[in-house]
Amino acid sequence: MLTDYHNHLEKGTLTIDYLTQFTDAATNKGIDEFGISEHAYHFYQTANILSNPWVDERRYYDMKDYISLFHDAWNKGIDVRMSIEMDYTPGKHKEMAEFINRYDFDYVIGSIHWVEDFGIDLSEFKQEWDRRDITDVYRGYFDQVITLAESNLFDILGHFDLVKMFNHIPTDTEFLLEQYERATDALKQSKTCIEISTAGLRKPVSEIYPHEDLLRICYKKGIPIVLSSDAHYPEHVGYQYDAAIGLAKNIGYTHLMTFDKGKRKEVPIG
Repeated sequence: MLTDYHNHLEKGTLTIDYLTQFTDAATNKGIDEFGISEHAYHFYQTANILSNPWVDERRYYDMKDYISLFHDAWNKGIDVRMSIEMDYTPGKHKEMAEFINRYDFDYVIGSIHWVEDFGIDLSEFKQEWDRRDITDVYRGYFDQVITLAESNLFDILGHFDLVKMFNHIPTDTEFLLEQYERATDALKQSKTCIEISTAGLRKPVSEIYPHEDLLRICYKKGIPIVLSSDAHYPEHVGYQYDAAIGLAKNIGYTHLMTFDKGKRKEVPIG
């Protein structure tokens, strides 16, 4: 069994024609369960959760159109999971829960793209890395991983160590391992799985999310996994999955978690 649960239509259109380019690519790559998880900030219904100038310029979808797309797909026999990728926003647990519970998602991805006002993975904010203390950014990032896990609102944590995307990584190994340990301690107490994401291989860091050391800690603490490519274009579906599968098995993982209307089931990898 292979999954690809983290994918986006935002570079195209919310149409069956565009969606089937993704699902056809998944079929051709031998992916058994495929899901779309559009960024929640694109939807008008999330304006009370995350709002800043960068996000507000990109809020142009209505959830009724998104839901209708999936119902149309299912009526046509297209096998696709319905999800959302929500920016975890401290102080907005009630609002996030209300949004999540309003819709019949198969699973929900929680991700961290903002540390306060800093868009850590956005090219528009790239120069901020030279102005900020890297340990403060990392500590703030992993603080949010912990409270994300403690919220128990999410089925999957997206790209666990996204904070490394521009290849800004603390040289203090002890500090980094401390962040890994405290974040995974929180995750092992929650329902939240992590994804092994090949998206990092397409980014400046040129590395799978999460780092092998962090994934090994997850395995030792019994934190389940899914596989994801974070494709924003059909050609990136299942991107370099051989590397992801190899990493998972090398660490010791033998099973993936699958989702169907919130119900989860472990299945063998591959």
